[in-house]
Amino acid sequence: MKLGLAFANVGPFASAAGAAAVGRAAQAAGLDSVWTVEHVVVPAGYESVYPYSSSGKMPAPDTVDIPDPLVWLTWVAAHTESLKLATGIVILPQRNPALLAKECATLDQLSGGRLVLGIGVGWLAEEFAALGVSFAERGARTDEYIEALRELWSAGVADYSGRFVNYRELHSNPKPVSGTIPIVVGGHTLAAARRAGRYGDGFYPGRPTAADLAPLLEEMRRAAVDAGRDPDAIDVTVGGMPTREHVERFAEAGVHRFLCPPPTFDPAALPEALEAFVADVAPVL
Repeated sequence: MKLGLAFANVGPFASAAGAAAVGRAAQAAGLDSVWTVEHVVVPAGYESVYPYSSSGKMPAPDTVDIPDPLVWLTWVAAHTESLKLATGIVILPQRNPALLAKECATLDQLSGGRLVLGIGVGWLAEEFAALGVSFAERGARTDEYIEALRELWSAGVADYSGRFVNYRELHSNPKPVSGTIPIVVGGHTLAAARRAGRYGDGFYPGRPTAADLAPLLEEMRRAAVDAGRDPDAIDVTVGGMPTREHVERFAEAGVHRFLCPPPTFDPAALPEALEAFVADVAPVL
C-alpha cells in the first residue's frame, strides 16, 4: 500500500516556503503523493453540514489560508522530482471544464506527468450560491464535466454535447504527458461510489472506518461492472488517523493508498515526523 499526505496546502504549508518544505519532506520520507483541499470561498456563518466531523464544521477556522490547489501544486512540482501531485479534492462542478482541462494539462506537462485530479461534488451550499452555480445540479454537472475533461485531453479536436457542456471542434493544448490525467472520485456516499465505478480511475471515500468502507467498495464495484469496466483497475485511497493499527486495517481491506494528515504543522519538524510515521507503519504495508 502506498502512503500520501492529506491536507497538504493549509495553514503554514500554504506559503511558498511551507509548500516547498512539505513537498520535499514528503518526497524524502518516501511518500508517493501530496493531496490538497479546496474552497474558493468560505461564507461566514455557513449552515451547511461538513460531513467529515461530528461538529458539522470544518476543523480549521473559516479564516485559514486555503490556496488554489493547482497553483500550489505547481510550486511544489518545482521543488520536487518524483512526488505525485494530487487534488484531494477539486470541487469539479464549480469549475469551467475547458479552463480546468487547460490548467491540469499544463501542470501535468510541467511536472513530467505527475498530476492526479481528485474531484468531488462539494457540500458547502453557500459557496455554490456565492459562485452562481446550482447546488442541486452539482452531481449531474460533475458527471458531464468528467467526460468533457477527458474529451479535451484526448488527441485531435474535442467534440462534446451535453446538458451543461457543448464543444465543437476545439483544440486544447498542451495535452497531458500520458494522453490523459487520472481522475479520482472523492466522496463518502453511495452516489460517489457509483460515480467512481462508472468514471473513476480511483475512488477516495474520505475518512471511513474499515466497516464503513465495505459497502462503498461493493457499490463501486457493482457500478463498474454495470458500466463494462474492470473494478480491480480502480485504485482506492483513504485517509485517517496516522497509526499502525489504522493503516493495517485498511491494508487488510484492500486499500491501495493511505493518506495521513500532517503529523505536525511545523515545517521544520515535518521531515522527522513523516519519517517516524513511515518507519512505524512500514511493517504492515
